[in-house]
Amino acid sequence: MNNDVLLEIRGLHAGVEGKEILKGVDLTIRRGEVHAVMGPNGAGKSTLGSVLSGRPSFEVTAGSVLYDGRDLLAMSPEERSWAGLFMSFQYPVEIPGVSITNFMKAAVNARRKAHGQPELTPGEYLKLLKEKMALVQMKGEFARREVNVGFSGGEKKRNEIFQMAMLEPTLSILDETDSGLDVDALRIVAEGVNRLRTPETSAIVITHYQRLLDYIVPDVVHVLKDGRIVLTGGRELVDRIEREGYESIHG
Repeated sequence: MNNDVLLEIRGLHAGVEGKEILKGVDLTIRRGEVHAVMGPNGAGKSTLGSVLSGRPSFEVTAGSVLYDGRDLLAMSPEERSWAGLFMSFQYPVEIPGVSITNFMKAAVNARRKAHGQPELTPGEYLKLLKEKMALVQMKGEFARREVNVGFSGGEKKRNEIFQMAMLEPTLSILDETDSGLDVDALRIVAEGVNRLRTPETSAIVITHYQRLLDYIVPDVVHVLKDGRIVLTGGRELVDRIEREGYESIHG
């Protein structure tokens, strides 16, 4: 695996409850790249994200995934997070009784501990919290709210990008982050993602539609149909899908 390759998926087959959903996915992502994964409903897009993040209900039946030179499939979900993988879910969960401040403090310090680093002092954590909240245009009062409880769809998605900013992942997987967002919320979320881009970090943007990719411009676009990547191209592929639909694309 080359040093500039962050993620390498080969022949990945996976499913849930005995049903095969991914039927041989091959994908290579280099450092600094943003890859869009598009496709119709039921194509396997969210399954790919779930498998990479280590969701236990999904079973890998064949294939390999190397992440930064390590066997990703052999790592627990916690180990994947500590190694720098982050997933923004299509439907973020609510955690009653836990404030955003305490939730993120535990997550940040758990990752620091995994890397042999000391916990942040209260002052250091507060400074980081304020800096990252400003990045995604979150009001300070949000930090005291329970995680996603009573949040609108846009607030939940913005909170996920805030979590991404706090954890500074090497690979971010955005699973239909545009789902249910109005134009203003979409723009704010996308601006947060773009500000977090560096030459060393990469992202997988999973989406049905063009509009998110007007804000987060991908380097590579993949079309996933029936569990396989049937076509790979550049930004122009998004325009083709918008004009002709997925039915025009065949493997």
